[in-house]
Amino acid sequence: MGSATREALAGAVSALAALKGVDRTTGEQVLTAGRVVGDSLPLRSLLADPSVEVASKKVVVGRLFGGYTPAALTLIEALVSERWSSQDDLLAGFEEIGIRAIAITDTAIDDELFAFARAVASDAQLELALGSKLGDPAGRVFLVTSLLGGKASPGTVSIVSHLVQQPRGRRIGRLLSSAAETVADQSGDLIATVTSATVLTQTQLDRVAASLTASYGRSLRINQELDSGLIGGLRIQIGDDVIDGSVSARINALRLQLAG
Repeated sequence: MGSATREALAGAVSALAALKGVDRTTGEQVLTAGRVVGDSLPLRSLLADPSVEVASKKVVVGRLFGGYTPAALTLIEALVSERWSSQDDLLAGFEEIGIRAIAITDTAIDDELFAFARAVASDAQLELALGSKLGDPAGRVFLVTSLLGGKASPGTVSIVSHLVQQPRGRRIGRLLSSAAETVADQSGDLIATVTSATVLTQTQLDRVAASLTASYGRSLRINQELDSGLIGGLRIQIGDDVIDGSVSARINALRLQLAG
């Protein structure tokens, strides 16, 4: 992520924090706008072009999305007013702000997203059906609503439906985990992805959570993943921080020492 995009995203997040009347519809409309922009190269190019005046961009946004709620339109205008490092970063901005807006009124989303990510990871056919570039986006949305409708919160269904329509080259599991991390951050929590070779007990997870909370000074939510290739030990990732205490990492480090 370039410095321009970091500043742009911070500005958009600040605009969201200052806005009143944000609800799930707000977030859904921002996500929809992001898909509209993503599906049109001329529109995407214009809105991401730093040489185009902000006023001109807002005119275009007003024509396209003037029927949206005032809160959604305000956020879309804030997004296109920022300077992004690339067109894809602009789309990522739409996605993050839309997800954050939905998360404001639905705090159960991150747990549901992680649970669905685990279900997808354990079913190769489901992962293929949701992530295939050859599939029809409407068909993927239908599959999502069939699987999650009535079982997960409406906010979760909205977010997953968006992700399968606009994956932008990313794997579905990573999409779900990233979205869950965004939701947790909006709630003031950190997500710690703890990867182990075997399933950890709740006591072990609680011990890891307590240690990490003491280190980071913030409450943490644990997302447990399995990777038999680790052999033993744990790999923990919190944002960009990675703590690799796995046996496989130690073996690789020893190999490097011997080879050096």
